[in-house]
Amino acid sequence: MNDKLLSERLKLVASFVPDGSRIADIGSDHAYLPCYLMNHNRISFAVAGEVNEGPYQSARNQVTRSGFADVISVRKGNGLEVISPGEVDTITIAGMGGQLIRDILLGGLEKLDGVNRLILQPNVAAHLLRERLADLNWELVHESIIEEDEKIYEILVFDAGDGKKPYEGLNGKDLQKQLLAGPILMKEKNEAFMKKWQNELMKRERILLSLKQAGAISEKEAQVKNERDLIKEVLS
Repeated sequence: MNDKLLSERLKLVASFVPDGSRIADIGSDHAYLPCYLMNHNRISFAVAGEVNEGPYQSARNQVTRSGFADVISVRKGNGLEVISPGEVDTITIAGMGGQLIRDILLGGLEKLDGVNRLILQPNVAAHLLRERLADLNWELVHESIIEEDEKIYEILVFDAGDGKKPYEGLNGKDLQKQLLAGPILMKEKNEAFMKKWQNELMKRERILLSLKQAGAISEKEAQVKNERDLIKEVLS
């Protein structure tokens, strides 16, 4: 496989896959990620899952062209239904919304038996994953944020462990800030992080202005004001 087929975003996802892993890549998009990992001798086995016929056939073709049909199993199915309990130890899900990724994981909790690592790249709403996975004892161990092609992406890595550990001693607004923006990303505050949250702040300001112009006083306004104030603190 030509490494140029893999975006920088997915190369960053790949960097968090432990050597020798057996992975399931859900929503595999031509199976580029498992083919890349196999090409670099990083994994021993992979399942590439796709729910729709077109992407499923594209993934099959890519795996066959790459010569990995014996070690990458391309399967058609919804979410984690493409794997069996204990079959893989690492799951990657990239390029979906945070709510959809959360729902995929919640819909297949029994399939997480034997899984040690989740590598998730939500396009939006990463906070939903931090919140829910903490409750399920998945410990946030790494976070990265990058800009590629004028889009900003977050990668969250969870290991089976103590889900509350990254947020020990936090409550109230401090906890809300870390769940929203990420405890690891907030320490680094790199250029992509600052750009993302400056953009999010401007979005909230525009929403509040439109609500004010419409003369609307509602729960929506209070919610947006709270988000705006949290983002201001994140940026400070």
